[in-house]
Amino acid sequence: MGERFRTRALVTAHAFASRLRRRAAAGEVRRVLVAHNLLLGDTLMLTPLLAKLRRAHPSAQITLLASPAAVPLYEGRPYGVRALAFKPADSATTRALLREPPFDLALVAGDNRYSWLAAAMGAAHVVAHAGDRPATKDWFVDEKRAYSATPSAWGDMMADLVDGPEPPPYARGDWKAPTARPFEAPRGPYAVLHVGGSTPLKHWVPERWAELARGLAARGMEVAWSAGRGEEPLVAAADPEGKLRSYAGALDLAQMWHLVAGARVLVSPDTGIAHLGRVAWTPTVTLFGPGSAVLAGTGSFWRDTPWRAVGRDPFPCRDQRFLFRREVEWVRRCGRTIEECPEPRCMHAIGAEEVLTAALDVSQPEGVFAR
Repeated sequence: MGERFRTRALVTAHAFASRLRRRAAAGEVRRVLVAHNLLLGDTLMLTPLLAKLRRAHPSAQITLLASPAAVPLYEGRPYGVRALAFKPADSATTRALLREPPFDLALVAGDNRYSWLAAAMGAAHVVAHAGDRPATKDWFVDEKRAYSATPSAWGDMMADLVDGPEPPPYARGDWKAPTARPFEAPRGPYAVLHVGGSTPLKHWVPERWAELARGLAARGMEVAWSAGRGEEPLVAAADPEGKLRSYAGALDLAQMWHLVAGARVLVSPDTGIAHLGRVAWTPTVTLFGPGSAVLAGTGSFWRDTPWRAVGRDPFPCRDQRFLFRREVEWVRRCGRTIEECPEPRCMHAIGAEEVLTAALDVSQPEGVFAR
């Protein structure tokens, strides 16, 4: 019996049992759950929802589920939120969650299958977005809300699950830096170039990474490579002689926060580290290939953050209208696999010079770069 099967069995049994003895939703919301199983970037994009929840329920205990690797980022409890580890492949995390006292309200982000987990954790009222498939995912959803009918950032759409006025836009210092184990960071002005991505279709051309690194170095920046564990070959392809400092596969997320936060500029594909840069208020350039600069953009909540998007928009094959299995008319993105798209032409269309220009522009307020 695998761990995922154990997780499903635990959740299913507790969900039905909890609903049989479900209490009425309380008039005062004292405990709120945000349930999901998202990657790092999408988890960080839930911040507008957390900010709005805190504004709507100033005295409530708000609990966010997150991957075990991401939980340390929430050590300082941004917006008074605590994060609990959840990993379907580790049923021990599910057992720990099922020992939590019941919740008055649960919001489900992305995949509605996690409404079952919310029900299993005793949520009195579960809210999620409509349109997920199959219909069995919605058995424990009490209230369904439609995605925005107009182009919007996904984080802002998640905040629409909560009634009330919009939260103030994100500001520097709203999220306290987590404690991290010591590591040797660059001492002078530096740029972080994160070459990894959640799919090979987000990888940029190695020669252009190298060209960008040379351009930044020529303007007085030390360049630091970054990539996840197992992505070290991507750095080697961009810097075959190993001339530049590399942190590929060497840092956990709390350490990455500090590396990114100290940088004059971060350049990354549309992946979790790009969103970490936004939370840390680091000037960030995000390279968009298959992803949507609208969905992953600043929207309303992040509008004051120092950020630039680079990519070709529209791009012919960025034509899929699905978002977490819902068809949304205005969405334009690509979720194809490498079997369907062996070569990411959308990423290859991005030139090194335009990325360098964006890096210089977004970093100008720091007074570092000279043209």
